[in-house]
Amino acid sequence: MKVVTDLEELRAARKQLAEQVGLVPTMGYLHAGHLSLVAAARRDCASVVATIFVNPTQFSPEEDLTSYPRDLSRDLALLEEEGVDVVWTPTPEIMYPPGYQTWVTVEEISLPLEGARRPGHFRGVTTVVAKLFNAVQPQYAYFGQKDAQQAAVIRRMALDLNFPLEVIVCPTVREADGLAMSSRNTYLNPQERQAATVLFRALRAAQTACNKGERHAKKLRLIMRQTIETEPLAKLQYVSCAGVLTLQEIEGEITGEVLLSMAVFFGKTRLIDNIVIN
Repeated sequence: MKVVTDLEELRAARKQLAEQVGLVPTMGYLHAGHLSLVAAARRDCASVVATIFVNPTQFSPEEDLTSYPRDLSRDLALLEEEGVDVVWTPTPEIMYPPGYQTWVTVEEISLPLEGARRPGHFRGVTTVVAKLFNAVQPQYAYFGQKDAQQAAVIRRMALDLNFPLEVIVCPTVREADGLAMSSRNTYLNPQERQAATVLFRALRAAQTACNKGERHAKKLRLIMRQTIETEPLAKLQYVSCAGVLTLQEIEGEITGEVLLSMAVFFGKTRLIDNIVIN
């Protein structure tokens, strides 16, 4: 496995790779969810490139950029075990050199849900991912369903800007008790960690109601909200029942696939989760 930092080093390493190339972008502090993306890329592609970069432009001033968990040596060991060919670890100065002023913005589907609560977040995401696509030139790029809106926004960007690649969205990987794997789970104390299982219980409760015939989006949102409110340590930010493609809230009865999602605080830690129901 080759580890590179400079852009020219990456380009030189990229020329040596066998096609097809799969890209797995990460912010590091890897867990089984990240490694499932690597495994999918390894299965589909002749070569795999992973990136590790904590992207400052997707964090607002009050968010956790400085405290975001990092362990590069551990991450590199895990990626080598998974058979990754090249790891790119750029610095902020490489990604955003002095005088940087170019941004990529996806409009409509960036506005609701996470976009409404984290202004500027998706502009940072789409800009850095566009730069990763340009630098690595993959044929496939792998993202997780846990960040459902992010995946939808990146798919839209890749389509709109004619990137010659396919965005692959892989299933959410969960702990045995249902909690979606996330680097931010490490912030939780033992009581908050136990309380956080309410997210998946809320999603499953709404899914069960739908399976039994409930079709009204307002009722499904109420079921999720009421389930979360049973947990004293949970502070709900939002629940959503939205169209999978538009991410706009559904006000009447659901038809076809819909995205159930939520954001909840446990202490200072903000967690998101979602499922798609049909």
